[in-house]
Amino acid sequence: MIAEITTLFGMKVYTDEGRYVGKVDDVVIDFERRQIRSLAVSDVNKALIATRYRGVLLPYRFVKAVGDIIIIKDIFRRKIEKKSEDVEIAQTA
Repeated sequence: MIAEITTLFGMKVYTDEGRYVGKVDDVVIDFERRQIRSLAVSDVNKALIATRYRGVLLPYRFVKAVGDIIIIKDIFRRKIEKKSEDVEIAQTA
C-alpha cells in the first residue's frame, strides 16, 4: 500500500499501552534508502518524556501501526511506579 507522507502530519501518537505521546509535526526521510527515518513529534506528553524542548524525534523503527493514529512500542519508563516505590521505601524507613 502506498500512502503520501503528508497524511502523517497532525496524527496523534500513542504507545501500545494506550498512553498519549504527542502529535506528528514533521517526518525525517532517508532519501538514499527511500524510507522514513524518524517522526518529529510535538505537543509531547511531559509525563512520559522529560524534555525542555518543544518536541522530540522518535525513530520510525518504534512504529508498530499507522491508521487513524500512530501506535509505537512503549519504550518509556513509568514515572508513577517509581514514585510509588519511593513512597513505600520512605514509609518503611
